[in-house]
Amino acid sequence: MTNSQKPIVTGLCAFGMSGQVFHAPFLNLLDEFDFRAVVERHDPKAAERYPGVRSYKSVSEMLKDPELELVIINTPNVTHYEYAREALLAGKHVVVEKPFTATVSQARELMDLAQKQQRSLIVFQNRRWDSDFQAVKQVVEKHLLGDLIEAEFHYDRYQPGLSYKKHKEIAQAGTGTLHDLGPHIIDQAICLFGKPEKVFARIQTNRPEASVNDYLNIVLLYPSLTVTLKSSLLVREPIPAFVLHGVRGSFLKSRSDIQEVTLQGGKQPTHTGWGEEPAAEAGLLHIMTEDGKEIRERFPSPAGCYQEFFKGVYRHIRNGQPSPVALQDALLNMRIIDAALESSREQQVISL
Repeated sequence: MTNSQKPIVTGLCAFGMSGQVFHAPFLNLLDEFDFRAVVERHDPKAAERYPGVRSYKSVSEMLKDPELELVIINTPNVTHYEYAREALLAGKHVVVEKPFTATVSQARELMDLAQKQQRSLIVFQNRRWDSDFQAVKQVVEKHLLGDLIEAEFHYDRYQPGLSYKKHKEIAQAGTGTLHDLGPHIIDQAICLFGKPEKVFARIQTNRPEASVNDYLNIVLLYPSLTVTLKSSLLVREPIPAFVLHGVRGSFLKSRSDIQEVTLQGGKQPTHTGWGEEPAAEAGLLHIMTEDGKEIRERFPSPAGCYQEFFKGVYRHIRNGQPSPVALQDALLNMRIIDAALESSREQQVISL
């Protein structure tokens, strides 16, 4: 077996919800990976589900394993920079969850370090492979709406109380909805439309007793397109998560990807019908064709496929193919977050 065919020996920096739901099932399933290690600071449980996985008490201890090639940083936001830096210095490839880091300067430093160490650095943006976003992407790429005029993306929840994860409610760089849910919809906008010219935003804290932001309204201004990104923890009644309007018509789509829920239910990615949305969740496409025919119909989504992110990681590390999430996209995400904070604070439009 050549090196380009060998599975990548991989370790997880935590085995909480993220590790158990978004990472371990795919590392275990895919032949491209050898799921070898996990950090479990308290009771070791990973080996019960994944025999052969070694448990370590700290990230530093796990990084001493000479066989470990790839480390996934799935720890609290404020630790991403610290652990990613430590892993790169230890000669490991790194996948880091969103947000990339707490600040733009930290992101740039890690990018420079990865280049110096000649190691891959990839930000985990799994929502690119959600079924609902894949449907939106098809509509845009097929130019079904003609020239786009505006798009609005939502990622809302109803969580009026404070999180049981106390670190999420500490007011510091890297916490709050802007760094939690914001990177998902910012990345989706970047994925479809690229770099905006200007940013205008309103960032607020609305929940009683909350210390971190829990509402965002970010407007990305392109030459002939306005993209609005919204997220709030005080939305009880959901509305379409994706709304796009073009010169030929409109597309409305719910946030309906089932992969996270399926994984939380204990089913593996080998499950029949993996990632397939219920038919009732199909998007609504209402357009006028070039020959004047009106079409109003349901637009079904492709199946969600988080496994494609991991396969892309393998191809990038082993075969030198493009990263599944370009580092420049990850840096732009952080720059938009910073611009949104500045815009909200100064109440003015910020040029990128």
